[in-house]
Amino acid sequence: MGRVSTTPRRVAAVLVAVTMLLASGCSQPGQRPGSAPASGSTSPSTPAAPDPSPTATPDDPATRAAALVAELGDEDLVGQVLMPYAYGDRATQVSAGSAAGNRALAGVDTPAEMIEKYRLGGLILVGFSADDPTQGNQPTTNVDNPKQVRELTTGLREAAGKLAAGAAPLLIGTDQEYGVVTRVTEGVTLLPSALAAGAAADPALTEAAWRAAGTELAAMGINVDFAPVADVLVTRSAVIGSRSFGADPQRAGQQVGGAVRGLQAAGVAATVKHFPGHGHSADDSHQDLPVLSQSRKKLAAQAWPPFTAGIEAGALAVMSAHLDVRSVDPGVPATFSYKLLTEVLRGELGFQGVVVTDGMNMAPARRWGPGEAAVRALKAGNDLILMPPNVSQAYDGLLAALRDGSLPRARLVEAATRVLTMKFSLAGAPTPELSALATPAHRAAARALAAAAVTVLRGRCDEVAIRGPVTVTSSDGRAHTRTALTEALTEAGVRVVASGGTIVHLVGYGDRAGDLRADAAVTVAMDTPYVLGQAKSPTLLATYSSSRASMEALADVLAGKATAPGRSPVPVSGLSATTCAG
Repeated sequence: MGRVSTTPRRVAAVLVAVTMLLASGCSQPGQRPGSAPASGSTSPSTPAAPDPSPTATPDDPATRAAALVAELGDEDLVGQVLMPYAYGDRATQVSAGSAAGNRALAGVDTPAEMIEKYRLGGLILVGFSADDPTQGNQPTTNVDNPKQVRELTTGLREAAGKLAAGAAPLLIGTDQEYGVVTRVTEGVTLLPSALAAGAAADPALTEAAWRAAGTELAAMGINVDFAPVADVLVTRSAVIGSRSFGADPQRAGQQVGGAVRGLQAAGVAATVKHFPGHGHSADDSHQDLPVLSQSRKKLAAQAWPPFTAGIEAGALAVMSAHLDVRSVDPGVPATFSYKLLTEVLRGELGFQGVVVTDGMNMAPARRWGPGEAAVRALKAGNDLILMPPNVSQAYDGLLAALRDGSLPRARLVEAATRVLTMKFSLAGAPTPELSALATPAHRAAARALAAAAVTVLRGRCDEVAIRGPVTVTSSDGRAHTRTALTEALTEAGVRVVASGGTIVHLVGYGDRAGDLRADAAVTVAMDTPYVLGQAKSPTLLATYSSSRASMEALADVLAGKATAPGRSPVPVSGLSATTCAG
């Protein structure tokens, strides 16, 4: 599997040169040469361009992007910076309900027609599961199983290939974070959560597991993963929670780097999110505008290191967040903040790849209409507008702003060039066959990471194994996970009985003290482990994940076939990170 180009820093010289060339008047018929920013613009003028990189070649992704941008008209440039969702599980044939959804969203019937009409740079595949904290802005689902996804993505690429920008592959993204935010769950290898990887604290295991995951995404025709989450979990945030690698910024950064390298080695662009750090607020940006009250110095020390680690690992994209960072740009969501995206992320952290917004259909972004919000986001420094609530209005708003000068042409050209550079960076990556999904090697990589994560937070390591029959219980709604653990215990040689055995009680996402059992001999946290601080069980374990790999690893520990080497990556009141030595 060929590694994609991971040199976003080298993009800058070629990108700025072509931006200045086009902005100064070298435009296609129908284009308006560079206009000065309108009064009230939040961004200063583009700085002078350095000479193009002497190392650039005609095959260099940035060079190819610059050449293609020089041929595109206004409508094509605008389309390339949009990445909406669509209704329907096929590109050209959808149900009546999906057609109605697409007409309301974009005035077309099918996803393919949406790509063609708006000359889109990409499309995001959406969906949600029961414990998904992001389900509030997932209005539909168009993922069912790998075969369906592969057919859908093939059809979407065929539609995009007819565009003027068709030489660059369509960006097809999804949120495959693993854990509570996992769009494709059937027929694929499911990794343990990011928090589990943080507990394992082995970047090599993380890289191997995420490379397996990237291979499977590529096999389904997905070339952008909106992962990994780089947020440092310093609050008990239900919206971030086990999506984070933990509370220590340096250790989290090591895991972020591993995930980025793994994904991009498989030909899938990694997206480090949610800058400038959603883990520093417990509020949910799907519903409100969370406030980060920390000082700039504290954020630089505690929130930004994992983003820097992802950038240094070569991440092709960073996602901006709907967060109000009071110490940098008070009252302005980071998505719309030039200070945060251009001055801090670009200027201080040195990121030269694609900045993509968080969902523009989320509440903080809907304080403006879709057109104005898209313009504001682009001027702040975003390059790709994700999930606008109305595609027609976002497209028309960007086009009108370009033509009346309120959106500087240089900014749009720069954004489109970055997007196309990422596309060409991905262009050479092969597409594996669907037989690459859920292979023994991939399952082994997930299992190794899950096994390294299992943690003993109370109880002696040498007394975790259970002798005699086991009764598995759980909080409500976890029958599937109980079954998975029962099967894994049975395979490990432990007899499981419906009642009367040693009680192993499972708690997971959203569970609280009322979901615990006082008579459980063992309580296991399958998400953030905070609730264990209130548990009475003599033995407390954490897997941080309810994946099958995690349940198999847990079964081996309970059967006495494996140790529990993990350490809690977040502090739990009254408990140590582990009771095991080493």
